Amino acid sequence: MRIEEIRSGLANRLRARRAEIEAATLTRVNSVPDPANPDLEYTEGVRTAVSAALEYGIEAIERSEDRPPPMPTELLSQARLAARHGVKLETVLRRYLAGYTLLGDFLIEESERGGPLQGASLKRLLRVQAALLDRLIAAVSEEYEREAKTRLGSAEQRLAQRVERLLEGERLDTSELAYDFEAVHLGAVAQGPGAAGALRELATALDRRLLLVPRGEGSVWAWFGGRHALDPEELERILAAGFPAKVALALGEPGEGLGGWCLTHRQAKAALPISLRGEEPFVRYAEVALLASMLQDELLATSLQRLYLAPLARERDGGQVLRQTLRAYFACERNSASTAATLGVTRQTVNNRLRAIEERTGRPLNACASELEAALYLNEWGNDSTTPDTFSLPS
Repeated sequence: MRIEEIRSGLANRLRARRAEIEAATLTRVNSVPDPANPDLEYTEGVRTAVSAALEYGIEAIERSEDRPPPMPTELLSQARLAARHGVKLETVLRRYLAGYTLLGDFLIEESERGGPLQGASLKRLLRVQAALLDRLIAAVSEEYEREAKTRLGSAEQRLAQRVERLLEGERLDTSELAYDFEAVHLGAVAQGPGAAGALRELATALDRRLLLVPRGEGSVWAWFGGRHALDPEELERILAAGFPAKVALALGEPGEGLGGWCLTHRQAKAALPISLRGEEPFVRYAEVALLASMLQDELLATSLQRLYLAPLARERDGGQVLRQTLRAYFACERNSASTAATLGVTRQTVNNRLRAIEERTGRPLNACASELEAALYLNEWGNDSTTPDTFSLPS
């Protein structure tokens, strides 16, 4: 008897036992625990998928290895349904493996009952079934993961939109966010590879409830909530001990209630450009508040540069010596003698340079010292210390 006839007879005998095989497969599949507890739609879909998978397996027996049957659309639909209902992919695949094993048992039983296949022929048939299972698992896994990613993206988008509306002052039901908005909050904005995971680990270390909002391109908004404000020293110790160096982190200041939740986020967001420089492992708003505010005010930043540093840049060295003197002067709390010692020059030289600065800017130093210091700070933070006239704000 030809192998094609043997296969056809075997497939027909399996179809004759279709109801028995299907019932046994459902029992085996349902024995795989499902912690997700999906609803009736998914449960009914399991029955449909079992029936389609069984026919798929039987049809493959009739065909040659190079002409496998098309993947049933019911199986792909059920994979999407599993992702929507939160059924783990591991559970889905374990059920297919259980069904495949059971069909293999029936296949061997029928091959022996209808006249045993020769060893090589049976092995060949079992290899066909194994290849079929591989193909099925690959297709189902791909469809599941595609649906899971789509749903994750949609969920993240919905979360982001809801949080943005809250930040804009809209009154919304916050019960779905699983976060206590009446707590004491610490806002954070992080950017870099693995930022979300790093913030989750930080929340665990701090023993705080976490509200996490991915914003795309490696940027994440977060809030840490608790009954009391965090101890700044403990926070710094935990961050120094293990926060990833490749992730820029900006923190707001503690705030209570919904108003504090909004304010601490705005503070963290304002401080992020400074954190992105990477000079410190993390930045707190209170430590950089003035610079953060200046960076958000384009008129102020540009005006300070042009009023106080552009005139110095007209020196033959581009104003480098005068800016260096000013930095030392402010670092020494405006003491000329200490400035001279720091720079390794005489006190008279320092006084001459300070008078030159007054002449270039057209303003007494004691009347504009704060503005000059701020302009220097911006200049050091900006793009090019030799061309303050072209200072640009970070995007």
